[in-house]
Amino acid sequence: MSNEKYAISAKKRRSAVVLLMTMVLLGVFPLDVLLPSVPALANHFQTSPADIAFSISLFAIGISVSQLLIGPLSDAIGRKGLLLAGMAVSIIGSTGCVLSTEYTWFLMFRVVQAVGCGCFVLSQALVQDLFGGPERDRLRILMVTASGIFISVSPFMGSVLQQALDWPGSFYLFIALAVTVFLKAYFFLEDQRPAGASRQNIIHSYRRVCADLSFMGYWLIAAIAFTCHFSFIVVSPLIFMDQLQMSTFEFSLTLLIYGAAYIIGGIAAQVLANRIAPNTQIVVGLSLIFLSGLLMLLLSISLGLSALTVLVPMIICTVGTTIARPIATSKAMDVFPNNAGTSASAGNTLVFIFGGLISALINLSASDLQSTLALAFLLLSTTALGLNAQVNRRPCRSELARDRRQR
Repeated sequence: MSNEKYAISAKKRRSAVVLLMTMVLLGVFPLDVLLPSVPALANHFQTSPADIAFSISLFAIGISVSQLLIGPLSDAIGRKGLLLAGMAVSIIGSTGCVLSTEYTWFLMFRVVQAVGCGCFVLSQALVQDLFGGPERDRLRILMVTASGIFISVSPFMGSVLQQALDWPGSFYLFIALAVTVFLKAYFFLEDQRPAGASRQNIIHSYRRVCADLSFMGYWLIAAIAFTCHFSFIVVSPLIFMDQLQMSTFEFSLTLLIYGAAYIIGGIAAQVLANRIAPNTQIVVGLSLIFLSGLLMLLLSISLGLSALTVLVPMIICTVGTTIARPIATSKAMDVFPNNAGTSASAGNTLVFIFGGLISALINLSASDLQSTLALAFLLLSTTALGLNAQVNRRPCRSELARDRRQR
């Protein structure tokens, strides 16, 4: 995509950042903020907590299928219309959830909400469209940092909303934020198709991007970095509340402390982005994840399970994730700059599936989650380091295209 075509003023740049950060915040509400309300939802709809958990799983499936269609479509018809449509559908779904009196209706409207939330995948495409070079990398670092902080504070936020407004509280706030994104996108984004975008059908578009080894390699590295964070989030209630017997409030405060690691990681990533090469940043981030796994394993053997022996390694791991994931994402998105929607959808789906599968496997080891988590970090970071070395042995598609233009 032509950077000149999408060059924006300082005022519009600020508007773009606000829009993207609001989309990142909005992304934690359908899943993370709702978790403290699971018992209240089960009681309201006279069903079991397992049924409410099923609605969360169904939501995840719905958003995955939706984003697979939205990304390629946005390459063909533009981002604005799809983002506005997605926000409108998600608002309708959320409103339906609040008004539902039966579980079946609630389940149906959760799927509607999920279909609308598939438009969140456009945040990566918008970054690719509106920003370039180091500024693009810095914004992705900011988005990963903000996402981690929002996820860390979401249980506390969900508890506050549950206490103040009962289970509809998270839906009310979601609707308010979705309306904000809708209005911001309506007045800020231009209604145009990305320059140079391909008109190929969806299947051909996915086949094209997924056949590129550099594209898949960098997205796998980003997926591995995300998985280390996501696996901890998934098993953290079992570690802190079931095994360490923390209360819900204590658990929320513990995750607030963990969220501080994202601030540290974001600062470190910004500093490194200005001083070392992108591939070196990836190596540094993955090496920190490896170090965190090694430290967690040693602490588990020598001191046993405690909040300290889990949190200290996880802070190191999170710093590594915040350094490696944004630059790996940028490298992946740069391979097909004119197919940013398809690239973002393919990559985000890979990240989601990989994170879900690995976290589910770790969750099977309920008796020794700390050691399993540590071994997973060691294996995953080693795999990602090998992938990075392999990818850098061959020039990526964007570099080959640049060389052809220079000739």
